[in-house]
Amino acid sequence: MKPFLTIAGSLTLALTLSACEMRRDGEAEEPTPSEGSATAGPSGTASPTPTQSASPVASIIRDAAAPMAEDIELPVQPVELTLPFPDGTEISAALERRLAGLMERRAIEEDWPVILAGHTDSSGNDQANLRASRARAEAVAAWLVERGVDDDRIEVIAFGEQNPIEPNALPDGTPNEEGRRANRRVEIRIAPPEDENSEAEDESASADQDA
Repeated sequence: MKPFLTIAGSLTLALTLSACEMRRDGEAEEPTPSEGSATAGPSGTASPTPTQSASPVASIIRDAAAPMAEDIELPVQPVELTLPFPDGTEISAALERRLAGLMERRAIEEDWPVILAGHTDSSGNDQANLRASRARAEAVAAWLVERGVDDDRIEVIAFGEQNPIEPNALPDGTPNEEGRRANRRVEIRIAPPEDENSEAEDESASADQDA
């Protein structure tokens, strides 16, 4: 009886070992998910693997076709310009270039007064200097009118030698030729009328008081 039990036990052990080997073989044959592949989730649908993003990644590069913000138009600025007239009252080529640049400024397109102030040095008598300063300013006025500036906007003021910007004489009393050349000039101012400026200041002051 004992030999029979021994044989039966040996068969049972052999079957058990064989079943274990088959189970290990079956597990080894199961495909492992490769990197970047999807595995089935609890509902049977594919779930993203760690290397697969569940939502698209936002680009940090700005779209070149995106519309640009509208440019903010700056207010028109007044113009103050000094034109040198070192010799005589004629419009030189250098003055032509300066005046051509003035015509490209936005202020010239406004309906603002154009003030032309003529100046001279201190040589000569007062009446001659007044005439020379007016002649310089009127030469500039004629140039502007020929280019389309309304004559009604232009105001000519002759100052003669009253407002020098450089000394007409050196400390020893001799003529300062460089300073005198600088004093022979026309000053241009294009700005809103003083009445408009006063009204704007009054409105600003009233707003401050109300606040």
